[in-house]
Parts: sequence; C-alpha cells; structure tokens
Amino acid sequence: MPAISVTAIRTGDPQPAATAAKVALALDGIGMSFGLPGQGTVALEDINLVVNAGEFLSIVGPSGCGKSTLLQIAAGLIVPTAGRVLIDGRRVVGPPAQVVYLFQQYSRSLLPWRTALDNVAFAVEHRHPDRASARRHAATYLEMVGLAASAGHYPRQLSGGMQQRVVIARALAAQPRVLLMDEPFSSVDALTRIELHTLVLQLQEMHRFTAVLVTHDVEEAIFLADRVAVLAARPGRIVQEIATELPRPRDVIATRECDRFIALRHRLLAMLLGRPR
Repeated sequence: MPAISVTAIRTGDPQPAATAAKVALALDGIGMSFGLPGQGTVALEDINLVVNAGEFLSIVGPSGCGKSTLLQIAAGLIVPTAGRVLIDGRRVVGPPAQVVYLFQQYSRSLLPWRTALDNVAFAVEHRHPDRASARRHAATYLEMVGLAASAGHYPRQLSGGMQQRVVIARALAAQPRVLLMDEPFSSVDALTRIELHTLVLQLQEMHRFTAVLVTHDVEEAIFLADRVAVLAARPGRIVQEIATELPRPRDVIATRECDRFIALRHRLLAMLLGRPR
C-alpha cells in the first residue's frame, strides 16, 4: 500500500482538536419510531447531542441501539419522528450540501466505470466549469491520500484499503463542513485500518472539518475522537459522554499504550458489557 503523503500535523499540542465554541451539528430531542403508533419499535429516544466545529465525536453502543439510524438522521437521509437536526443553527430538512456521509460498504460507493481520479472528480463536477478543472481539483485530493500513481486505475484494480482511500479523497474533495462516517473502516484488514485512522486524523487537522464516527470498535472510537458518546440498548439514548483528553498528534502504538487510553478502554468496555467499573 502506498505511503500516506499528507503533510504532517503539528506536534507538541496537548489540546484536543475541538477548541472552537461554535456548534456545527446539534441533535435536539431526536426520537425515531418504526411502525404504527403504540405498536411499532422505538429505535431512538430523546437524543440530545451537540458537536462543536472542528470536533471529532465517536458514537458507540451495542448492536441494534440505533447508531446508524441516528447518523442517517443527522445526514438528513431519514426524517425523525421527534426532534430536529441543526447544522450551523439551521434546521435540516434534507441532505445538506455541506455534509458528506461515508458508508460502511466503500466498494459500493465507487462507480466501477470511472477511474480513481474520475470517482473523486464526481464530487466536484457540478462546481467546476469543465471536466479538466474538476479533474485537477480531484488530483490534489487523490495525492493527499497517497494514490496519485493509481489515478488511472479502476476500482476493481485497487485493494480494499486503496478503494477506501479513494472514497475518503472524494469526500474531502467536496470540502464538507461535517463528515459523517458509518463504520467506514470495518471492512478492511487491521493494518489498513490503522493507516486509515492516521490518514483521517491528519486530514481533519489540515481541513478542520467536524467529524462524527459510528463504530463498534471501542479502541477506534477512543483513538480518533475528542469525545465519545455512549448509546444504551434500544431504545437508543445517550447514557454518557466522555472526553478522551488524549494529546495530539496521536501515535498508532504509543497512544494506545498510554494510561489514559487504557483507562478509557476499560471504562467503555465495562459500560458496553454491563460490568461494574
């Protein structure tokens, strides 16, 4: 796999990325039910969550607690049965232009008849006067994820990790205000996952977008995030929000071995497994 070619993020900064006070995303009293009133399933109940500009939030919880449903509501893909979503203080009534959603199945996100470069360009063609201009813009982001040499390759010619890098490049080429990620690393091998974690953190530091990640992986949630929100079993509701307070930059080995990381992992696993802490 090609090396990551992103400019290194600054060192020696003990503060988390989310220092801005401005709210980028707010979930206000979100509830979601399926089926007939009184007879259906309550998936989410009274979700209140604020994500500040530039912050990285992870959402964890047991299977079936509504994590992905909550993320789709935040993206304007599903209309909640209660509550509202606000992006930059404006109510979301459909998929906002400034929000990009990364799905779990990256291979289905790419257009098989387009090269890596043209897949990335697809996100910006509507903003550029001609195809050449869109491709030049796309090439910049493809280089950022270390795939400049694979620009002419089709998805079938790329490994799983490379395909996911293309998806990430396309998402960033759209210059999102908020990036929503639904377990985007779960379908790649462990080493590729670690590389993608580093890549996403570096790119977020460069572009300062707000990120929300849904994941089953507690270590992934802690390593990437400034804050972790824990959802209870159905009906999904937030039972705790925990600031990670881990220094940046984060190292794939050293960060996972520090006392704070180990303590957070123990605390979150105990919560999710229902064990006393």
